[in-house]
Formats: sequence, C-alpha cells, structure tokens
Amino acid sequence: MVDVQYTAEATARGDGRNGEVTSSDGVIDERLAVPKEMGGPGGEHTNPEQLFAAGYAACFHGALRLVARESGVDLGNTEVTARVGIGKTDAGKLGLSVTLEATLPGLEHGKADELVAQAHQVCPYSVATRGNIPVEIKART
Repeated sequence: MVDVQYTAEATARGDGRNGEVTSSDGVIDERLAVPKEMGGPGGEHTNPEQLFAAGYAACFHGALRLVARESGVDLGNTEVTARVGIGKTDAGKLGLSVTLEATLPGLEHGKADELVAQAHQVCPYSVATRGNIPVEIKART
C-alpha cells in the first residue's frame, strides 16, 4: 500500500474464540464466545464473525453513500446488513461467506442495484474479500 492513512490495532488474548479482544485505544474491549451453533457456550459475548459483519456493514454503507453522493443521488435513511456465515467449504476446511443487504427506501430498484454494485467495487472490505470468499450483494427498496 502506498499511502496508509490509518492503522487499526486490536489484540486477541486468552483461548482464541473463547478469549477476549481489545483495541489499542480501549474502545473495543469484548469477551468472545463460540456460538452455540458451533458447539460453544454462546450467550452474551460476541464472536469474530459478528465483529467482521459489523465492520463490513459499516464500510459498505460508507461506500454506498459515497457512490450515491458522487452520482448526485440523495439516499435519505439507508442501512446495510451484513450476514457472515462460517462453515465447511468444498475442500472440507472452515471458510466464510458474506451476504450484504442494502436497504434504500424510495429509490427505483434499478438505480438501487446500480449503486450497490458500484459500492461493491470501491468498498475496501469488498476489495479485500473479492475472489477469496463468496460475497452476495442485494438491494432492497
């Protein structure tokens, strides 16, 4: 990378997926638990897939609003939901999949699809995951 503008730093401690994560600035200080669906205790604690989903949803939403602004489209109130799945791949190893669902109320469906596709081209998370994991994008109006 030629020009790093920001570096986030987080540290995992303890027992991996049943440990904890903290950010260097102290904003994130979370205990982790393996979800019940994966044989863990689940409960009140987060997990790496939830954290990834939150980051991807926020990043994609920012990219969506950027491409809309550049296209002269006022989006109003919008939201993006990211669903991150974890499971066995065809090769028998654990892998991830992502579904991104952008809700753009009041926008013509074709325009919504176009903006979501453009956001998928510029979102840093989409760029990082492209070709590595399946990512499905959807627009709802």
